Amino acid sequence: MTDISVIISTYNSEAWLEKVLWGYSCQTFKNFEIVIADDGSGPKTKDLLYKFRDQEGLNINHVWQEDDGFQKSMILNKSIVACKSDYIVMSDGDCIPRNDFLEIHQNNKEKGCFLSGGYFMLPMDISKAITKEDILKGNCFNLKWLKAHGLASSFKNNKLTAKGLKSNLLNKFTPTRPSWNGHNASGWKTDIVAVNGFDERMQYGGQDRELGERLVNYGIKPKQIRYSAICVHLDHKRGYKTPESMAKNRAIRDETKSENKKWTDSGIKKG
Repeated sequence: MTDISVIISTYNSEAWLEKVLWGYSCQTFKNFEIVIADDGSGPKTKDLLYKFRDQEGLNINHVWQEDDGFQKSMILNKSIVACKSDYIVMSDGDCIPRNDFLEIHQNNKEKGCFLSGGYFMLPMDISKAITKEDILKGNCFNLKWLKAHGLASSFKNNKLTAKGLKSNLLNKFTPTRPSWNGHNASGWKTDIVAVNGFDERMQYGGQDRELGERLVNYGIKPKQIRYSAICVHLDHKRGYKTPESMAKNRAIRDETKSENKKWTDSGIKKG
């Protein structure tokens, strides 16, 4: 049995997903499975997954559903059920993990807690420029390499350079509150199932945060690792983001907070 199940969400984004899978092919922590939460991609995604399974030996379970618009919460719930490990890391098909990404999650996991990681956003030109070699060599996490490709200076660059005591201090004193982030979070499968997974009424905008808010209401403590567990976020368009979906999701989150909800009737189990 694997120690970690990694859920990676995707939809018709083979170029980005391939870069992400190269990131998982060189992890220092090896005892994991990948569960692809596929919200209706075409056959190119399936072909890519077979390549990595057959040629790179990645342990991949492809969980797929028919394309019916943006139904990420639904496919994530199906993927949670499919996970064989007791512990689940969630990320996205546009987030390349640093080679110690899973090792950090493994070393920091704790009963009664979930882990809240962050991401480092890359502009489109750098996202496109990253090659397989850049991922395997770690160039895309190297500040000098990124600046040579046009990355601007920013305090956020500390995410890429902080190690040891510095990363621990930044985790402790960051003004950002720990939350469940779909691009970089992890927790125990029993806890996620206990709050019934994601609310399937929610489309784009905050469904991951709402899950974390129910976990907190259930008594699970969020733990900050945004300066330790590092992934770089590849740029892309967000055509599924609408004011209507954002407003609907905001109302659901407000209800979760005001009523101290621990369970959704629109999750893994219905009703």
